[in-house]
Amino acid sequence: MGSHKSAVKRARQAIRRRARNRNLRGRMRTAIKQARAAIPGGGEASQSALKEAESLLRRAASGGVIPKKRASRQISRLAKSANRATA
Repeated sequence: MGSHKSAVKRARQAIRRRARNRNLRGRMRTAIKQARAAIPGGGEASQSALKEAESLLRRAASGGVIPKKRASRQISRLAKSANRATA
Protein backbone atom coordinates (compact mmCIF):
# COMPACT_ATOMS: atom_id res chain seq x y z
CA MET A 1 0.00 0.00 0.00
CA GLY A 2 1.33 3.40 -0.93
CA SER A 3 1.91 6.25 1.44
CA HIS A 4 0.82 9.06 -0.91
CA LYS A 5 -2.81 9.89 -1.40
CA SER A 6 -2.63 9.10 -5.12
CA ALA A 7 -0.88 5.77 -4.49
CA VAL A 8 -3.58 4.75 -2.02
CA LYS A 9 -6.25 5.63 -4.59
CA ARG A 10 -4.44 3.65 -7.32
CA ALA A 11 -4.27 0.63 -4.98
CA ARG A 12 -8.02 0.90 -4.36
CA GLN A 13 -8.70 1.14 -8.09
CA ALA A 14 -6.44 -1.85 -8.81
CA ILE A 15 -8.34 -3.98 -6.30
CA ARG A 16 -11.69 -3.10 -7.90
CA ARG A 17 -10.34 -3.66 -11.42
CA ARG A 18 -8.83 -7.02 -10.46
CA ALA A 19 -12.12 -8.19 -8.97
CA ARG A 20 -14.03 -7.11 -12.11
CA ASN A 21 -11.50 -8.78 -14.42
CA ARG A 22 -11.45 -12.02 -12.41
CA ASN A 23 -15.24 -12.18 -12.46
CA LEU A 24 -15.42 -11.61 -16.20
CA ARG A 25 -12.61 -14.09 -16.93
CA GLY A 26 -14.34 -16.77 -14.86
CA ARG A 27 -17.70 -16.21 -16.56
CA MET A 28 -15.97 -16.27 -19.94
CA ARG A 29 -14.19 -19.56 -19.23
CA THR A 30 -17.41 -21.16 -17.97
CA ALA A 31 -19.29 -20.02 -21.09
CA ILE A 32 -16.57 -21.47 -23.35
CA LYS A 33 -16.72 -24.82 -21.52
CA GLN A 34 -20.52 -24.87 -21.75
CA ALA A 35 -20.38 -24.05 -25.47
CA ARG A 36 -17.84 -26.84 -26.11
CA ALA A 37 -20.05 -29.27 -24.19
CA ALA A 38 -23.21 -28.19 -26.05
CA ILE A 39 -21.75 -28.22 -29.58
CA PRO A 40 -21.82 -32.02 -30.17
CA GLY A 41 -25.55 -32.10 -29.34
CA GLY A 42 -26.32 -29.33 -31.81
CA GLY A 43 -29.65 -27.56 -31.93
CA GLU A 44 -30.84 -24.46 -30.16
CA ALA A 45 -28.86 -25.14 -26.98
CA SER A 46 -25.53 -25.08 -28.80
CA GLN A 47 -26.45 -21.89 -30.66
CA SER A 48 -27.40 -20.04 -27.48
CA ALA A 49 -24.27 -21.31 -25.67
CA LEU A 50 -22.12 -20.22 -28.60
CA LYS A 51 -23.78 -16.79 -28.65
CA GLU A 52 -23.20 -16.33 -24.90
CA ALA A 53 -19.55 -17.40 -25.16
CA GLU A 54 -18.96 -15.05 -28.09
CA SER A 55 -20.54 -12.15 -26.21
CA LEU A 56 -18.38 -12.71 -23.12
CA LEU A 57 -15.22 -13.18 -25.20
CA ARG A 58 -15.81 -9.91 -27.04
CA ARG A 59 -16.59 -8.11 -23.76
CA ALA A 60 -13.40 -9.44 -22.18
CA ALA A 61 -11.37 -8.35 -25.19
CA SER A 62 -12.87 -4.87 -25.29
CA GLY A 63 -12.18 -4.47 -21.56
CA GLY A 64 -8.56 -5.55 -21.92
CA VAL A 65 -8.98 -8.73 -19.88
CA ILE A 66 -7.69 -10.80 -22.83
CA PRO A 67 -6.07 -9.72 -26.12
CA LYS A 68 -8.48 -8.97 -28.99
CA LYS A 69 -6.80 -11.45 -31.32
CA ARG A 70 -7.10 -14.26 -28.78
CA ALA A 71 -10.82 -13.57 -28.42
CA SER A 72 -11.23 -13.53 -32.19
CA ARG A 73 -9.32 -16.81 -32.54
CA GLN A 74 -11.37 -18.54 -29.83
CA ILE A 75 -14.65 -17.31 -31.33
CA SER A 76 -13.55 -18.54 -34.75
CA ARG A 77 -12.63 -21.98 -33.42
CA LEU A 78 -15.90 -22.34 -31.53
CA ALA A 79 -17.92 -21.32 -34.60
CA LYS A 80 -15.92 -23.66 -36.81
CA SER A 81 -16.52 -26.62 -34.52
CA ALA A 82 -20.23 -25.74 -34.29
CA ASN A 83 -20.51 -25.58 -38.06
CA ARG A 84 -18.67 -28.89 -38.41
CA ALA A 85 -21.04 -30.52 -35.88
CA THR A 86 -24.19 -29.38 -37.69
CA ALA A 87 -22.93 -30.26 -41.18
